[in-house]
Amino acid sequence: MRVAQNWVGKEECMNLTGVEGAKRSNGDSVTQTEGLVTSTEGFPVKLNCTYETTYGRTPYLYWYVQYPKKAPQLLLWSTTDNKRTEHQGFHATLHKSNSSFHLQKSSVQLSDFALYYCALSDTVRETAGEAAHKPRV
Repeated sequence: MRVAQNWVGKEECMNLTGVEGAKRSNGDSVTQTEGLVTSTEGFPVKLNCTYETTYGRTPYLYWYVQYPKKAPQLLLWSTTDNKRTEHQGFHATLHKSNSSFHLQKSSVQLSDFALYYCALSDTVRETAGEAAHKPRV
């Protein structure tokens, strides 16, 4: 599984930083490109996530959230093109045409203070013709 992360800082303004994910030898990668982004409580926020995957693979995109002193937990996931997924006021839509799965919230709160990770895995065809889920670690 390829992972990139964002930090939402606990301030009156929320600071978001991105870390680029590593590229695997098979060409699959996931990237969050923010650097530093600031959003005030009550205002919208958007965390960008783009991915690359080898032709013929079905991408599974995930957003994880990690609150302070807690383990990461799944926030959203999708493998369906152009279908909006929602949870806890956050939403994301997988767009295969531009390889994106951006996380958005219309009104960010101080309780959203956490690390946010975008992750990618895929399904590949086995030689016997069956699909197998292959997470990237």
